[in-house]
Amino acid sequence: MRAQEISFLKLVQGEKQFQVPLYQRTYSWGRSQLKRIWEDVLELVEQQESGKKAAPHFLGSVVLAPGQIQAGGVQRWLVVDGQQRLTTLMLAFTALSHHLKQAGDLRAADRIHRQILVNEFHEGLDHYRLLPTQADRDAYTACVKDRAEAGGGDNIGTAYRYFLGALAEGAETGGEQWTATVETVLKDLLSIVEITAESGDNVYRIFESINNTGVGLSQSDLLRNYVFMLLPRRGERVYRELWLPMQQSLGPKRLELLVWLDLVLRGHHKTRQSEIYREQQKRLHPLAGDEDALQHEVAQLAERGRRLMLILEPSRVPSAPLRAVLERLAAWGGQTHFPLALHLLDGVESGQTSPEEAAQALTYVESYLVRRLICQTPTSGLNRIFIDAPKDLETDRPAPEAVRRFLSAPRRRWPGDDELREAIRTKRFYWSGRPPQRSFILRRLEESYGSSEPVDFDKAALSVEHVMPQRPPQAWFDLLAEESEEQQTPQELHEQLVHTLGNLTLTGENAKLSNHPFDRKQQILDASALRMNQEIADSDRWGKREVLARAERLADRAADLWPGPVGTPAPATDESAGWTELRAALVAMPAGTWTTYGEVAALIGSHPVPVGRYLGGSRSVIGAHRVLMADGKVSPDFRWSEENGLPAPREILASEGVPFDRYDRADESHRLSTADLARLLGRDVPETDPAFDPLPDSSDSGAAERFRALLREHQDPEVAAGVEEALSFWRAQGGHLAYGRHEETSCFPTLEAGTSSRPHTIWPMAVYPVVGSVEVVFQYLKDRSPFDDSEQRRALLHRLNRIDGIDLPEAKLGLRPSFPIDVFAKHAEEICKVLDWFVMTVALHVARGD
Repeated sequence: MRAQEISFLKLVQGEKQFQVPLYQRTYSWGRSQLKRIWEDVLELVEQQESGKKAAPHFLGSVVLAPGQIQAGGVQRWLVVDGQQRLTTLMLAFTALSHHLKQAGDLRAADRIHRQILVNEFHEGLDHYRLLPTQADRDAYTACVKDRAEAGGGDNIGTAYRYFLGALAEGAETGGEQWTATVETVLKDLLSIVEITAESGDNVYRIFESINNTGVGLSQSDLLRNYVFMLLPRRGERVYRELWLPMQQSLGPKRLELLVWLDLVLRGHHKTRQSEIYREQQKRLHPLAGDEDALQHEVAQLAERGRRLMLILEPSRVPSAPLRAVLERLAAWGGQTHFPLALHLLDGVESGQTSPEEAAQALTYVESYLVRRLICQTPTSGLNRIFIDAPKDLETDRPAPEAVRRFLSAPRRRWPGDDELREAIRTKRFYWSGRPPQRSFILRRLEESYGSSEPVDFDKAALSVEHVMPQRPPQAWFDLLAEESEEQQTPQELHEQLVHTLGNLTLTGENAKLSNHPFDRKQQILDASALRMNQEIADSDRWGKREVLARAERLADRAADLWPGPVGTPAPATDESAGWTELRAALVAMPAGTWTTYGEVAALIGSHPVPVGRYLGGSRSVIGAHRVLMADGKVSPDFRWSEENGLPAPREILASEGVPFDRYDRADESHRLSTADLARLLGRDVPETDPAFDPLPDSSDSGAAERFRALLREHQDPEVAAGVEEALSFWRAQGGHLAYGRHEETSCFPTLEAGTSSRPHTIWPMAVYPVVGSVEVVFQYLKDRSPFDDSEQRRALLHRLNRIDGIDLPEAKLGLRPSFPIDVFAKHAEEICKVLDWFVMTVALHVARGD
């Protein structure tokens, strides 16, 4: 085998084709991997545009083996390893070519198409420079050829749409030059090691050896080995007295975090965590031969490690005010604030800052993080802000003032009081941040009441609860109908209010509260020890007026509890008003889906009218044709710009696979809800049913009885009998039944899957007895083997669609499409056959030990 480091352009140029062999899995990169590689690209773009000479960024290796060359054909290479990054970059170039085409730069678009994506003088499969596995091939070629179905619901389509959206957003502010720089970076500044097998090498053995290697050395392991190589005389004593206690106290992951933070605080603020060893080695190399200096370096690192432990375990902090705020930040979670917090503790240690000053400075950090989350300020760049903070703080000011002034800079987006109040009224707080952060905010708000008998939150098992339920019975909609605006349905008003902070509280009585009428909830909330619940119980009714009034009261408390920036805060631009998120959501929609103005408005905390006005007046919002009226019709006010030259929206949607009825209404099964849109954006959308223990129903007979009682109460006898027949069949096949523990007791047929070393639970669907729907949980299946293979999910979809009454669109292969529960009335036997196939598929996977 031979290896060489080359640019991506040089790797793919020429009459060649990279074939992904059948033994490779399908393309599996998701949003997190795409985001990581795009952030690397943007960093290189920034360096290029600032005039700095950017060094190539190493992406990893691609292992290739020569394939057959037919007469007059292309040189074929089998992709033994590296297909994920190779496919990702080809999709990035595909999106770039189509972005340039949409922007009118046909020459540049054609150049990329011919230079990177295709062998222009060859036809058929030889035409494509990359040929994925057969399962991914149609989706990939649809993207390259820019066909109507390009950007479907599978991972290939997701990656293509991700890059289309990222390019559109970047070009809006950066213009043509920015796009040209992106092209340069993708072609010339992404470095790949090409490893080429020789003719006769056993390609499959190479693949096995690459993918079955042991655990490699961490960055801190490499640094430790290097440091003690430079300490031949003192190494044993320094290791025993300094390094080993630090390593035992922190553990491997925290030690690596410390080594990175140490670099950041020393001024190496652009160091990636994957480059820790190289940067530390470069810094320490001049000290080679000076064991006194090297021992001092290790001692300093150990001291900083002790201060890091105070951040990780605040109970060790002697100062009460500093301990309290560090405990709050620990409860908030994450490591974003660590560089600034450690810098402040360094100041306390050196005597430059008092513990009280550090506590006040960190209180501003808490406020900054909380206000941004409530206002749903984009988190991009947040890590960089806190990495830059230690070097950019004004050193001639006290720490609290310096930190507050630093975070108050306009580009750092610390929301002011007006923006905070508006967000509390309109934003979907229930979808903000992570569950512990939402609970943290509600807990702090409850504590602000100053109750004489405060709740012991550490012992109370409290969770976030909706006062107006997520899945309300008709009585709630009847109430909302009295307050709905013109051209707004009660359902749309419910969607607009239900997840806002004014409708949320903390309780340990979720199962009791359920989706009962408000008068029943009043009785339960009135008995609560929480002041905020007693305040809710004092209301006579619970509709729009009450939710907004409570939002105003909570906004007053939040503004007092979490102080805002100094000076006049940066005005909320149209970007912060949600248009950025709107555009991202439309790009994220798979081809063959549609949504409504109301769903999009609820996503961004707006109203359907301004959303319609924005989309109607825009010239270049990708996917604008996928937003329809509530009845599934194209809005009569929607117009393409004259220069667009595009077909009518209905025609485009039909070509993508959206069926329309004779009244020009789009098929409801292809519609995406607000929650679907949020999931496509990678937001943490809490499910109606939170995580459950996948145990047999005998372990929770109460939940099983509640489910059966709800099923018989809300569904016809034939439907209930069909559901119970299917669930009994599932148990006979060795499966279990688990139950949701939220507003509606739902049922999940579960199986134990995975391997002995990596077990996991898997379930094909969730049955909701009150609303009468069955969700097929592709969203979960795509992360659980063997259904992480898109072909297996597609097979499940096709088997279900053969049953009369079920029509799951392929565009929702990564979401949670549903079918009516009454299908069980006549087709329980057919559903049992699908469940039997599901069980056998999992059993074969477990038997193979995949």
